[in-house]
Amino acid sequence: MRRLALVIMRWLAAGALAAPAAAQNQGATVINTPHNLSTSGPAVIRAATEEQVCIFCHATHRASPVQPLWNRQMSVTAYIPYSSSALDALPGQPTGASKMCLSCHDGTIALGSVVSRTQVIQMASGITTLPPGTSNLGTDLSDDHPMSFAYDSSLAAKDAAIVPPGLLPAELKLDVHQELQCTTCHDAHDNSRGDFLSMNNTQSAMCRSCHQISSTSVIAHEDCSACHQVHTAPSGPFLLKAATVSDTCLTCHDGSVLGAKNVAPDLVKFSVHDTFSAADPVDPVPGTTSCSSCHDPHTMLAGTGLAPTVHPNFGRVDGVNSGGIEVEAANNEYEVCYRCHADDSAIEAPFVPRQHQQTNTRLEFALSAISYHPVQGPGRSSDVPSLKPPLTTGSVVYCSDCHGTEFIALAGSNTAQGVHGSNHQPLLRARYETLDFTPESASTYALCYECHYRDGADGILSDRSFVHSLHVVDQRTPCSVCHDAHGVSSAMNNSHLINFDSRVVFTDPVTGRLEFRDLGTFSGSCTLVCHGTRHEDESYDR
Repeated sequence: MRRLALVIMRWLAAGALAAPAAAQNQGATVINTPHNLSTSGPAVIRAATEEQVCIFCHATHRASPVQPLWNRQMSVTAYIPYSSSALDALPGQPTGASKMCLSCHDGTIALGSVVSRTQVIQMASGITTLPPGTSNLGTDLSDDHPMSFAYDSSLAAKDAAIVPPGLLPAELKLDVHQELQCTTCHDAHDNSRGDFLSMNNTQSAMCRSCHQISSTSVIAHEDCSACHQVHTAPSGPFLLKAATVSDTCLTCHDGSVLGAKNVAPDLVKFSVHDTFSAADPVDPVPGTTSCSSCHDPHTMLAGTGLAPTVHPNFGRVDGVNSGGIEVEAANNEYEVCYRCHADDSAIEAPFVPRQHQQTNTRLEFALSAISYHPVQGPGRSSDVPSLKPPLTTGSVVYCSDCHGTEFIALAGSNTAQGVHGSNHQPLLRARYETLDFTPESASTYALCYECHYRDGADGILSDRSFVHSLHVVDQRTPCSVCHDAHGVSSAMNNSHLINFDSRVVFTDPVTGRLEFRDLGTFSGSCTLVCHGTRHEDESYDR
């Protein structure tokens, strides 16, 4: 009888009672894997005296009613399941094979606690349960790949990035209830591929069997594990290798990886876009941003865009269109910006306090506004002599043409372009002084002079369109005192981006007016007090 029992146990060890995937590999054996907890086991965690290999999970007699001949106590602990609004499935408490796996891997039950024995099998080195580490998942499963959820055609219909269940490779088995379990990805009896994986995961082949990644994406040939950790992830439900989205991105984008653009220097500048939060596009933390607020790493493409279309390196990200309506995939760069800088503006007050206060950038750039920089579409004016070629009055520009990494930094071949950070507030690509009485120079208003001639017959200081030299050079009045760079919504009714800085320009005490009047091409008048001087209908005509 003892001889027969040993034969049966060896038969179990060879995987005869394994999941169907393991049964296909008759050469698979648990004996030389960490799951052999007997004294002959190859790992540090093993029994003090127990020689039977399979007894820690299976028993030929006196097993529990759970199939296949299950020999372990089952946890009665309530688990914290995985949860994220990025997931269309609804994982609940672990079921089926996952519940079996957790009888060891949640760390609550002694490894030697088996049903067929009245005494707990003692482990060597005083070990009782799995020690802390990636194998001990604990009872909080919110930082682990979801399990015990229905993987069916209904789920695939909700999420286009999920491979339909009928197209899964034979190695990835769902249970009889069409649920994804631990045993979908892991074969407890076969460690020939490492981590007890059900199939080869070279270049994330197993991950991609369920998760569809565009073959043209810049990460198409990357290993998912470069960014993700499927169990006990430091980031929680984002399953990232670092605690935050940004820290995960910086494992490559800090200049240490050849070919990966270096954004690290920008993120420590005076004005930065990223706040190193764990925020995700689907689970944002109010008032914070992260790399994934603007980039979808799974659909990012190499290349450049043509204003105002969205840059390929943004990937497929959602946005808010010019009408204030949320869109699943932004078509234009400004729609990505409007996610934070429009109706639900992250900016509580304008960088420059204005006669007419406006924090909704969507309204400032609206084509119905009285004047605006041409972001959503070409500007209103047909006569802007200072424009530098190839710009014309029919041109459209990006938000990132003004905001982002300084121009000078772009000379570095490994320097990332984009709105990551700058030493010029508010996150500007060049210097733009807003402090009154600042002496004018080519560098003082370098941002403006990138698109507008400073000198020459058509230059800003030629006074062809307005007496700029008197105001900007002689009176040392910044451009921002008169002009609101984004635009002036129709409620203000001011052309030429006129929206006075309320720290410098004041209401005329005699007339009670603070007003600019457009009197035609290169002609207008002002009623106000500026630099202590009162102007009443003071006009100019060039």
